[in-house]
Amino acid sequence: MYVSTPPEFGQAIAPHARSGQDFRRAAPQTRSLAEGANLFHEGDAARSLYIVNTGILRLIRYQENGQRRVLGFCYPGDTVGFPLDGRHAADCEAVVPAQVTILKSYGLQAGSIHPRLQQKLLEAALQEISSMQDHFMTLGRKSATQKLASFLMRCADRIGRPLGDCTHFDLPMPRRDIADYLGLTPETVSRTFTQLRNMKALMLDHIYTVVLLDRTLLESLAEDAD
Repeated sequence: MYVSTPPEFGQAIAPHARSGQDFRRAAPQTRSLAEGANLFHEGDAARSLYIVNTGILRLIRYQENGQRRVLGFCYPGDTVGFPLDGRHAADCEAVVPAQVTILKSYGLQAGSIHPRLQQKLLEAALQEISSMQDHFMTLGRKSATQKLASFLMRCADRIGRPLGDCTHFDLPMPRRDIADYLGLTPETVSRTFTQLRNMKALMLDHIYTVVLLDRTLLESLAEDAD
C-alpha cells in the first residue's frame, strides 16, 4: 500500500522521528536509488516507511501469468511502504533516479505514534482510498481516450505547474508504464497521445513533458462515453 500525501506530511514527521517521539529514536536516513532499482519487493517484511524526496517511484505487481500491472506512481511528498499483514503488497521501483527518507516503522507497529501524525496518516489513507476509487473508475472506462485523459487530468492536479495560461508537468515514465497502469498497450497510449495533440488538447514539449493547452477539452474527453 502507498499513501499519497502533501509535502507537509514529510516535513511534519521528520522532526518527531529525529526526537524519537514516534519512531523509537530511529533517526531518519536517506537512500538513493538508481533508475530501475528496487526499493522493496512484494512479500518483503515491511520494516520501514519511505518518504519520496526526489524522483518518481512505481508500484508494480506480477500476475500468475507473468503479466505486469502498474498499481500507481509515487511523487515527491508521497509516503510509501505501509504494510499489509506486515509485508509489502507490491514491488516498488525507481522510474528515474530517486531519493527517499527512511523511517523505521517500529513506532507505528507499537501504536506509539504521535496523535498529530496519526491524524495525518488517517487523512492520507482516506485520500488514497479516494485515489484508488478514481483509478478503478478510469480502468472501467471504455475508450483509450477517456482513460488517458483522466490520467493526465490527475497528473495535472497532482504535479502540474503553471505555464502562462497552461499547465505543464513531467511524465518521465516510459509509455509501457502508463499502458500497464491504464490497462492499454504502449502502442495505443502513443497513438492516443498523438490524437490529443492533433485535437490541440495538449502538446509535448519533449517526449517527457506534457503541456495542457485546453483543460476544458481534456475534462470533456475524460467524461464522454463512446
